[in-house]
Amino acid sequence: MPASRSHPVPFVPETAFGIWFLRTHTWEHHVLRVAIEDLRRLIDTPLPEAPAIVDVGCGQGKSFRLLIEAFAPRSITGVDYHEASLELAQRAAHACQQRSGATEFTLLHGDCANLPLPSASADIVFCHQTFHHLVEQERALAEFQRVLKPGGVLLFAESTEAYIRSWVIRLLFRHPMQVQKSAEGYLAMLRAAGFRFTDRNVSLPYLWWSRATDFGLFERLGLHRPEPGKRRETLVNVAAVKPLR
Repeated sequence: MPASRSHPVPFVPETAFGIWFLRTHTWEHHVLRVAIEDLRRLIDTPLPEAPAIVDVGCGQGKSFRLLIEAFAPRSITGVDYHEASLELAQRAAHACQQRSGATEFTLLHGDCANLPLPSASADIVFCHQTFHHLVEQERALAEFQRVLKPGGVLLFAESTEAYIRSWVIRLLFRHPMQVQKSAEGYLAMLRAAGFRFTDRNVSLPYLWWSRATDFGLFERLGLHRPEPGKRRETLVNVAAVKPLR
């Protein structure tokens, strides 16, 4: 599992709390697992039997086991700029290979806006809760397009501006605030970058953890029942395709 280095890039360092949170049961099971299950449901284009997956912003590798369970990939390439997280991702990859050697792993130190990968090398690009950390978002989408094969799928799962700007998230985490977008803003950005999708490839989950004002408490108590189209969307999931031409 070789590693590579990329040039320095502009980024906002995460807090110690944020790095710790990515190791928790809540992150793995209530955030990551739920997103992968939803994204898999949104795909309506044929995928290879054993796809090559690029996990951009793979962090500590918590996604690896879940991606294997969902897609049985022949390879997973994890890319992240945070070197300490990549060390933990190496351990996660090793644990996956100990269970089953069917998936080959490569971990790379790199920038999403300048991926250290060949063009048309991936069947799936998995971008989960990474994009709102990126400063050069247009360049990153161009890179996702470049490394995907024609007909390949971008699995895009993001928190929206309404969530990122909530007081509790601003207190506990760090993000480049100038690039945050609404659900509609992210969808428009994906279309402008050349990705194709329809309404059936889009999900707007309204999960308890994404409602940072009350974490869904008012709804559970029957005091508030927000309806789609009448609420500030906090999450957007998309299975978007790179056109064949």
